[in-house]
Amino acid sequence: MRLYLLLFALLLPVFTSAQALLIPMDDSQSDHLKAYGVTFWHLKRGQTADWLLNYRGGSFLMIWDAALEQELLIRGVSFEKISETRAVSIVAEVEREDKNMSAVKLEKAPNIAVYAPSQTLPWDDAVLLAMTYAEVPYTQVYDRDVIDGKLKDYNWVHLHHEDFTGQYGKFYASYRSAAWYIEQQRAAEQEAKSMGFEKVRQLKLAVAEKIRLYVQDGGYMFAMCSGTDTFDIALSAWQTDIVPAPFDGDAIAPSATAELDYSHTLAFWQFEPVYNPMEYEHSDIDVRPPDGLANPMTDFFTLFDFSAKWDPIPTMLTQNHVATVKGFLGQTTYFKKQFIKPGVTILAESPGRQMAKYIHGTAGKGFWTFYGGHDPEDYQHFVYDPPTDLANHKNSAGYRLILNNILFPAAKKKPQKT
Repeated sequence: MRLYLLLFALLLPVFTSAQALLIPMDDSQSDHLKAYGVTFWHLKRGQTADWLLNYRGGSFLMIWDAALEQELLIRGVSFEKISETRAVSIVAEVEREDKNMSAVKLEKAPNIAVYAPSQTLPWDDAVLLAMTYAEVPYTQVYDRDVIDGKLKDYNWVHLHHEDFTGQYGKFYASYRSAAWYIEQQRAAEQEAKSMGFEKVRQLKLAVAEKIRLYVQDGGYMFAMCSGTDTFDIALSAWQTDIVPAPFDGDAIAPSATAELDYSHTLAFWQFEPVYNPMEYEHSDIDVRPPDGLANPMTDFFTLFDFSAKWDPIPTMLTQNHVATVKGFLGQTTYFKKQFIKPGVTILAESPGRQMAKYIHGTAGKGFWTFYGGHDPEDYQHFVYDPPTDLANHKNSAGYRLILNNILFPAAKKKPQKT
C-alpha cells in the first residue's frame, strides 16, 4: 500500500495545477452509465484511472486535465475537482487494512467485439444499448470472423442473444411463419454451407469452440440471456445431436442425454436439454415463471459483498450504488444453482431461492461472466417491443453490472494475496 501511495503522490505534481478529478458513483452521480463511457474514453486517450472499489459506489479517480473536464460536462456526468492532497488522502483511506475497499489501476481500454449477426432482428440487446448510450466503441463480428481467428484482435467479446445450439432461439412455435424467422434460418443455413458445414448446429458448435479457446488463451467473454446457457449446451453436445427435426431435418440422437460431455462446458453441468421443438426453452438450467417470477414487485436479486483486497475481480464486477437490484426476465432468466459447476463464483442471487442471476469464472488464462435476463429496465421484454431508452435510466443498477464487465479487462491484475 505504501508504494502505491508514494507512486500516486509522485505522479500528481507532474501535471499543471496538481489537481485530481473524482467521478463519484454513489447516489450523487447524475449519470452512472455515461460515467463508464467517459472513463473508457479517458483510457483510450492513453491515460490511466484508479477504480476505487467500494468507495462511494465504485468511484473513479483521475489526474485532472481540461479535456477530461470538458468531456464530463458535455456528457452530463457529475464530478468533483479535488486537490492533490485530497486525492492522496482518499487513496490512503481506500487502502487502509481495516476498510473493505481497494484501488485498482485501469491502464488500457480493451478492444471490444460484439458477436452478433448483421440481420436486423425484432429485439434489441442490452449490452449494445449500454455501450451505445455510454459511447463505448465496439466492432461487430460473426461466425466467419470467429472461425477465421479474428477474435485474437480483441480483448473482450460479448455474445449477442445467440442460440449456439442451432435452434434459432426456439422461436419455432410462435414465429416460424414470420418473415424475420424465415430469413434468419435461410441466412444461417446458407452461411453454414458456404463454410463447409452440413448443418447450422455444426457451425455454431465450431464457433462456440473457437470462443472457448479464445477465453482459455486469455480473452474476456460476457453473455446475457440465451447467449449464456446455449453456449454451454452446445459445448456439451459436441459428440451428439440434441437438435429436433424442425431445425435440422433429422431427429435427435437416441441416447443424446447420455452422450452429453459436461467436462467441455464453462459454467454448467448435469443439466438436460429440452428436446420439444414447440417449447420455448433450451434446458432445465433456466428458472422461469411461475417459479416466483413474472411479478416485478417481488422479483429482485442481491449482490454479494466480496473482499475488495482479497477478491478484487468479483468486487469489480459487482460495483454498484445499491446492493439489491430489481429482477428482469429473459429467455434465460436465472440459473438453477444445482446445475452450476463447483468453482464458479456466484456474484448475485435471488435471496431465499436456489437460483443465481449473475455468475463468473475462469477458463485457462481467461475469464467469462454470465448475466441472466434480457433487459434490466424492461421486466418482460417481448419480441417487437421498442428498445429501452437509457436516457430515462441513467442510474440503472442493472445496466451498471454490464458496464463493470466492459472496464474489467482494463484493470491491472494484482498478485493474489496468500
